[in-house]
Amino acid sequence: MAYRIGVDIGGSFTDFALFDEETQTLKSLKTFSRPDQPGAEVMTGIALAEERYGIKPRDISYFTHGTTVGINTVIQRKGLKLALFATEGFRDVLEIGRLKIADMYNLLSKRPEPLIPRDMVFGIPGRLDAAGEELEPLDEDAVKAAVKAAQAAKADGIVVSLLHSYRNPAHEMRVKDVILSVAPGMSVFCSSVTWPIIREYERTVTTVIGGYVQPRVAQYLGSLQKALAEAGVRGEPRLTKSNGGVMTAEQGKQDCVQMILSGTASGVIGAAYVAKVAGIDRCMSLDIGGTSADVAIIIDGAPQYGVGELIGEFQIYIPSVSVSSIGEGGGSIAWVDGQNVLRVGPESAGSTPGPACYGRGGTRATITDAFVAMGAIGHSDLGYNAVKVDREASRRVVGELAEKLKSSIEETAEAIVNIAVSGMYTDTSALISRFGIDPREFSLLGFGGAGPMLACFLARELRMKEVVIPTTPGVLSALGGLIADVKNDFLSTVYVDAVPASMARIAEEFDALEARAVHWLREGQGYRGDYELIPSAEMRYRGQSFEIDTRLDVDAIRRGDMQALIDAFHQEHKRLYGHADPEAAVQVISIRLVISGKTIKPEFPRLALDRSAATPKGHVRVWMDGAPHDAAHYWRADLKPGQYFGGPAIVAQEDCTTVVPPGYVARVDAYGNLRITEGEQA
Repeated sequence: MAYRIGVDIGGSFTDFALFDEETQTLKSLKTFSRPDQPGAEVMTGIALAEERYGIKPRDISYFTHGTTVGINTVIQRKGLKLALFATEGFRDVLEIGRLKIADMYNLLSKRPEPLIPRDMVFGIPGRLDAAGEELEPLDEDAVKAAVKAAQAAKADGIVVSLLHSYRNPAHEMRVKDVILSVAPGMSVFCSSVTWPIIREYERTVTTVIGGYVQPRVAQYLGSLQKALAEAGVRGEPRLTKSNGGVMTAEQGKQDCVQMILSGTASGVIGAAYVAKVAGIDRCMSLDIGGTSADVAIIIDGAPQYGVGELIGEFQIYIPSVSVSSIGEGGGSIAWVDGQNVLRVGPESAGSTPGPACYGRGGTRATITDAFVAMGAIGHSDLGYNAVKVDREASRRVVGELAEKLKSSIEETAEAIVNIAVSGMYTDTSALISRFGIDPREFSLLGFGGAGPMLACFLARELRMKEVVIPTTPGVLSALGGLIADVKNDFLSTVYVDAVPASMARIAEEFDALEARAVHWLREGQGYRGDYELIPSAEMRYRGQSFEIDTRLDVDAIRRGDMQALIDAFHQEHKRLYGHADPEAAVQVISIRLVISGKTIKPEFPRLALDRSAATPKGHVRVWMDGAPHDAAHYWRADLKPGQYFGGPAIVAQEDCTTVVPPGYVARVDAYGNLRITEGEQA
């Protein structure tokens, strides 16, 4: 018997998805997260899996893990003390950035302080031109002096990001050699190795973030590897990556920048799989945990990808699943400001102490407490019986706010929910505008511990087509990590005109990337199955400032068909912008290659539909839409495919609670998902 386990650590709970390879069945559980002792929750969960399901550590053949250690290091600014070696005359690269206002709608907003302050940036004489040819030799004496100055300033590591190193890394490699000759134990991070993209600021800030988080991530992963081995877990643990794939923990210790969005990507991969199985072609995922809410767009069962995703206050320019943080989580704290106005977030109660209803010492009202005070949740235990809901505690802390506002407990609780939904509506509207989509054509797939609780209220404001709640929404992110493919991105900057004479260079670079990719998959990851190669190129019309990532055909590259590449670019440009110029000159800036090896995925059988009204286990009194209601109370495991029921209703299960407002009807589809739409019960 062998089990594959996926783990996702959130702000309040750590989720486990347990897949039995023999029976093809899926189990799940939750434990409290331990921000004070990262990794302890993983070992607690493994012990609980043996206690509850009889899964011994030696039965675990495959272990994947989504972690927020990297992103939290940036947010908390607790990373490595770094120095930056930049080309002389370009010491202000981090200060200047792209000269963008942090918040374009707030003229008083300020750009964040760089992770490397100006006095830790050192100019290095020596210059390459845009073609990578040397204009001025590297001043090695200046490098040695800069190393000594960085040591005197107590730098723990050095980032090397020189002008045009994406074309020719020779100067950066020589600088690294000189650094190590002067300071043998110094950590050195070169931009031409981390991610050799064309633009100086983007390449530099990506390398800085990677170096900044490396020690904490490496230490955490080393401790995790040791603990799993001592517990008897077989095989190398794997990590979910920002691009929605997985890699070994050993690689993650060296290539931290690739897994900095590890946790958020896992949820989108899980949601995309559910959407694909259920036949949902246009989907927006809503992942709400204890501290934040994340949204992504999924088209035809595939998540959207991009670069420039936010890591705290900074953008990182590696290929990532496009995820936007849009608002508060279930543990976000409600408070009354100095003008006696009710506010929600951004502070969160997390898992310690957590919402007041958890009975772990929380003394301030949260969104979860508001739902308890409304009567919508708290009629059964939460988090696989980890939490026995203290309803009186929620009413007490919400009541403290109600007294200040001179309102009832129920009205104040609903106001907390409405404020949270309003904030989510505002941020989601910006995302909708960015992708140019019509929300009325989209389903909202709610998951995470608090997603099913809030999904219908947000969908109602956005007038979305339907709400979909998967069978195990509370642990969908863990499932995403479990089913993620072994995947990596490779890049080479070529900067050539799209003419037949350039095709030999492009084919040569593609062959080199393919060789690197296959070596990574076979030797670095130990993967022996079939794989897929997905090539693309960053292309633009001559004179344009930015490129479009254009999917290419492998056969077209191998047969040297430049016209096929150009035609693909014109089609992509027209798809994005509504027009193309077939007569204009085209440039190929870089070649990208994604290699993907498939992992085992659970089969979700399509079940026969029992078209009948569901029978509730009872009724509860809830406050919704400004009035009290008698709501039907259902237990999720009792609902059969094809059954339906109308709102207001509460659906409880071990990992979360789904709230169905008045005026909505829920149906169970053939895969066990709840499909909730506005309208009368059939």
